[in-house]
Parts: sequence; structure tokens; C-alpha cells
Amino acid sequence: MFSKILIANRGEIAVRIIRACKEMGVATVAVYSEADKNALHVALADESYCIGRAEAQESYLNEEQIISAALLAGAQAIHPGYGFLSENAHFARMCRKNGIVFIGPEPENMERLSDKAILKELMRDAGLTVIPGTKAVDSMEEAKAAAAKIGYPVMLKACAGGGGRGIRLIRSEDDIEDNYMQATAEALSAFGDGSVYLEKYIFPARHIELQILADEAGNAVCLGERDCSLQRRNQKLIEETPSPAVNEKQRNAIMYAAVSAVKKIGYVGAGTLEFLYDTSGNFWFMEMNVRLQVEHCVTEMLTGIDLVKWQIRIAAGIPLGFCQDDVRIVGSAIECRINATSCGTLRMLHVPGGPSVRFDTCLVEGTVVTPYYDSLLGKLVVYAKTREETLRKMRAALCELVVDGIPTNVEEQLRTVSDARFTSGNYDLTFMGSR
Repeated sequence: MFSKILIANRGEIAVRIIRACKEMGVATVAVYSEADKNALHVALADESYCIGRAEAQESYLNEEQIISAALLAGAQAIHPGYGFLSENAHFARMCRKNGIVFIGPEPENMERLSDKAILKELMRDAGLTVIPGTKAVDSMEEAKAAAAKIGYPVMLKACAGGGGRGIRLIRSEDDIEDNYMQATAEALSAFGDGSVYLEKYIFPARHIELQILADEAGNAVCLGERDCSLQRRNQKLIEETPSPAVNEKQRNAIMYAAVSAVKKIGYVGAGTLEFLYDTSGNFWFMEMNVRLQVEHCVTEMLTGIDLVKWQIRIAAGIPLGFCQDDVRIVGSAIECRINATSCGTLRMLHVPGGPSVRFDTCLVEGTVVTPYYDSLLGKLVVYAKTREETLRKMRAALCELVVDGIPTNVEEQLRTVSDARFTSGNYDLTFMGSR
């Protein structure tokens, strides 16, 4: 096991990783921008290093500064969290070159799976049903030709995408020009890669993702599915597991298929297979995220399996200590993302309590929300034996949560989890757009 890990991230995920390391007896190193010098993850880590100015490009995306901090601190491994450098093969290769373990897939595997065309072919060969689409399109003219061949409507997506960035719905050829320019610009700004691809628009549908863990010994398990259909502008707002739309037979079949697929492609680490689930009960494979997901904690609440600790163990070469039969999908868990709706300074925080209530956050009194980073303040997660009880518990927790001084979406989340369409489980990706 590693004795010291650097966390190349900020906010609630940096705090989450530091806590896991402390429970494992592993020393932690935080990095921070000038804007985050008073942040909670800096205070909790055993040591910390300033890596640049507030802008992410000057700090949390500054590969050289982060590697230098790790070498100076004597860290044996770097955990990238999610976002920033978590799916950056070049950074993973830099870690290896400097004798540092990147807690994630090998850079060669990351590169191979980041190519959407290669990935879809691999998953098709592994037995999954794949959404029809293209490889990267190099021009607007190529995009128009590809869209006409696939058939409208189509989705335009960033090749290096994540977090809902660089995605546009194209309903006709008249929509392509502006959306192509916007998607490529957004992708370049968010990921440093402006390439995009097209795929068939599956509608109506739910967004279902499956969480997997795989080790170097060839063992792999699936920890069930998450329903991530509550989204606005492709940004997830609420996740739940298990999905109310998926029955046990379907669940067992897609879990088996996911495990078989990751074994066939030789994947190692934590990963997520993302699908669109249509009204006929078909799972259409979209993409694979080769990192920890923001919503990983809702799966942890359901299964009792600590994904961050297992990420670290797998990176250290430790085989999984359990098999698929040990994974219990019992009860229900729901997560509400608590976002800032504008900047502000936290005056007071009250966190709801009680059995099986969890709030992953970076907030402490005096925290300043700046315009430099993502608006996520925390993730409120609850668990109960039935979905009905989980819904009641979430409503109670949202009513109790107080974030004074920073405008948030707490009231909107309360309205959403109280909406009859959500409580019935009868919702899809159109929910937020039709409220």
C-alpha cells in the first residue's frame, strides 16, 4: 500500500479522497490555487502546495506544477478525482515517467478507450448494443454529411467529453452550423480538445450507468446501475440506485454484460459504462468513463462498498476482496446535487443528520464561492429499505439543510423530489425541460 498520496483536485472530491486515505493510514498531500488557499481540503491534508493562480489552466490543469509538488512531497501516487486531469493520458504518462502511480487506468488503455470509434467497436465486439454514430468529424461539411447518413435528429458530442460539456441536439441540417461551432469551442475550452462526433438521438430514453471495479488479476464486479435521467442541459442533478425503470431480470442481464465487456477489453480500475435505456427496455451503449464519477457515493450508500478505497487498492496491485455474488442490491439510495446558483460567502451551514444520511461537501463557515470553478457545493445522499422511505428521508433532509450566505438550488431539488412524476418513478431525460 502507498504511504503518501497527492490529490490533484479540489472541492468536495478532494475532501472525500483525503478522508478515505486517512481511514487507510495513508498520508495526504493537497494542491491548491491561490483562490483556494483557505479551502477545507488544504486544511485536512497532511501537507499542501500552492500550484498557481485561480484559473484552472494555471493550477489544477498545470501538469508540471502538480508533478513537481508530488516529487517534492515524496508522494508515491496521485489521485486525480474527477474532472481536471482524471482522464488525461498525457498526465498519466508523466506520472509514470516520474515514478509516480496514477490512480486510474494505464495511459495506453485510457487513450484507446477515449477514442469513441474504437471504444464502440470494442463494446460491440464484447456483445453490447451500441448507438449508431461516427468517429471524430473534422469539419462542418463532414458533420453535415454524417448527420444526413445517420438520420435526424442526432447528437453532437465532444470526443473528450464529460460532465455534459460540448453536447448539442441537432434536429435538422439548419441547426448544424451554429451548434458545431459552439460545441467545438466549448470542448476546446473544457478539455483542450475541440474534436466532436455524432450519434443517433435515442428518444424518449433514460440515462442509465453501471459502476464497475476491475483489478490487475482479471477480476471484475458490477455494483449495480444508477439512474441519472434528471438533468438540465446535460448536467446531472439527481441520481438514484437502483433505477425504478429496470426490473431484476434486466438488471442481472446488463450487469453480467458489463462485467463481461470490461474483462474482454482488459480494463483495470473503477469505471462507468453509460447507456440510454429506451421505452422497449433496450440498453444502448454510449460511452465509458474511466474515472470516479461525481455520483459514486450513491452506489456506496446502496452497496456499502467504498469505491475510493478500492480505487487506491487496485492501483497498488491489491486484488478485489469480494466477488459479484457478494454485491447486494438491497434498498434504495438517492442523491441530490447541491449547487451554488451565484457567488457568495458561507455564513452558516447546518447539515441534516440521522441514520443513512450523508452530505459530501467542502463547505465550512467563511467559504467563498468564486466564479473560477464548478458550482457543485456538495452531494446530499440518503438510503432506506424502500424507495418510498428514501423519498421521504430525502425530502426531510433537504428541508433541514441550511446553506446561509450562498444562493443554492436546495428549494428546486425539494420541488423535484416531491413531483408526482419523480415519486412515481415514471420520468426520463425530458423531465427538467418539461417542468
